[in-house]
Amino acid sequence: MKKIIFVLATIIANYVIHAQVKTPQPSPHATISQVVGLTDVTVDYSRPSAKGRVIFGDLVPFGKLWRTGANENTTITFSDDVVIKGTTLKKGKYALYTTPKADMWEIIFYSDSDNWGTPENWDANKVAYSTNVDPIALGNFMESFTISINNLTNDSATLDIAWEKAMVSLKFEVPTQKKAMASIEKALAGPTAGDYFSSAQYFYQSNGDLNKALEYVNKALSMVKEGSDVPYWQLRLKSLLQAKLGDKKNAIETAKLSLAAAEKAKNNDYVKMNNDSIKEWSKK
Repeated sequence: MKKIIFVLATIIANYVIHAQVKTPQPSPHATISQVVGLTDVTVDYSRPSAKGRVIFGDLVPFGKLWRTGANENTTITFSDDVVIKGTTLKKGKYALYTTPKADMWEIIFYSDSDNWGTPENWDANKVAYSTNVDPIALGNFMESFTISINNLTNDSATLDIAWEKAMVSLKFEVPTQKKAMASIEKALAGPTAGDYFSSAQYFYQSNGDLNKALEYVNKALSMVKEGSDVPYWQLRLKSLLQAKLGDKKNAIETAKLSLAAAEKAKNNDYVKMNNDSIKEWSKK
């Protein structure tokens, strides 16, 4: 009986230890993902609430660096370089810090985004960009701290930070026209060698139109710049297509070219595959 009681007590104790109690977080986590033009912008932050407290000038003192949220760093990520007030901020992930004042806020993009709160040792060299903005008085009380991306156009948006009765808004510009023109020029220029090779590879692997696949891989090979090394993987695919189409004589010659290119590149996997294929295709 004592043994049974001991076992039951052990089971209950283990259950209690491993049980996880879930309760609402005081500052819930939030993520904003917004496409601005052709640029992805993501904000990751925690949202404290006022709960009857005076925020700016009290809970968040004026003139002191603020984590701009709660818990871990508030971060913002840009997939492209953006321009803020004529200055380029490189694409990447940044911690977002602010120094609120009654009549002006400083907004700081800090390259080290792995701190809890503000950095223990501030490094001015990690300030990727900083600027001052004027606060805007809100008509309605904002209970929960909120970061949003608003005023969207093809070429710009604003990063808005709001809480209590104040908001700051920072405009940033994105390279939509540059990216769109590059995309248009690429499309009008026609398929690339990589496009032709990928198409040929798909036809080969899916037992599709092998003659069309051979045509595509030949187009890819024809686009190799004079003086450049011919891609051994493209030659390898061509040899496989020739062999599958019954042209083993030319498949062997192509495989020898792929072998030489693979040896030059010191790719032992392709060296072995080509040697094995040449040996197989040479059998009568």
